[in-house]
Amino acid sequence: MQLDLNLLTVLDALLEEGSVAGAAQRLRLSSPAVSRSLGRLRRLTGDDILVRTGRTMTPTPYALAVRDEVGELLRRTRVVLAPSRELDLAGLDRVFTLQCHDALATALAPPLLADMGAQAPGVRLRFLAEAAADTDELRHGRVDLAIGAGEPALPEIRHETVGHDRFVAVLREHQPLDLAAYASRPHVLISRRGRLTDPVDAVLEAHGRQRRVLAAVGTTAAAAHIVATSEAVLTAPELTWRPLAEAFGLATVPLPFALPDPPIVCAWHQRYDSDPAHAWLRERVSEAFTTILTIGAC
Repeated sequence: MQLDLNLLTVLDALLEEGSVAGAAQRLRLSSPAVSRSLGRLRRLTGDDILVRTGRTMTPTPYALAVRDEVGELLRRTRVVLAPSRELDLAGLDRVFTLQCHDALATALAPPLLADMGAQAPGVRLRFLAEAAADTDELRHGRVDLAIGAGEPALPEIRHETVGHDRFVAVLREHQPLDLAAYASRPHVLISRRGRLTDPVDAVLEAHGRQRRVLAAVGTTAAAAHIVATSEAVLTAPELTWRPLAEAFGLATVPLPFALPDPPIVCAWHQRYDSDPAHAWLRERVSEAFTTILTIGAC
């Protein structure tokens, strides 16, 4: 059965006004248009809806029985078709899933949890590690916000650059490095795919240098432990790596060459563009990174 929801609006007006003329005035329609809709309602329900008693119209028992239900149906329809955009943070009960490198999660989690907990105590966060291969987690709705350094290629994935970090050398102890000293030390890389080269090798090659990569590891904790117990050097973003460097007692020194500042990019599926709670999440993440990058730059 194909139903015209406009008939519910007409039925509600007829039951409230008790006349075709009154319903027409309320709906800003002509009386003949409302009369035609009443005829359709009568055919559809098998009931007269309104019957004439002298100069007035009287609702039938069926009409009286469904009057409140018709009003509630219209109210619920308006809620569905015109949802409220007001966000009740105090009552918000939701789990958000963020996917990012564990160095970003380590830097982001404390300020973000403190901020969101103060505003919306019912919100919980799930931090997932980056996958070893590219996936469609955003597209399938398994991840609300992915945070990394690359811009998404799919047109349905929205993104925003919330800041830039800067690369430094991470060492067991503070020791300024020139190009020769940097290239001569063993190196450790962080790579979710286990790659043993990165853009640094091209820079060194342009300067006539090579380095020896000791290992590639999948987590920042493993890399930090290696650096803390050896002469290895790690090239990493300074500001998001600062909490780990402090936790492991590591030093950071400037690189003896220039590398582009790595961006911090937040990506989400377009289905969440108009979701007030998701927009609030993005604002809080952006604000947290602003705080991290500002404090780290001081």
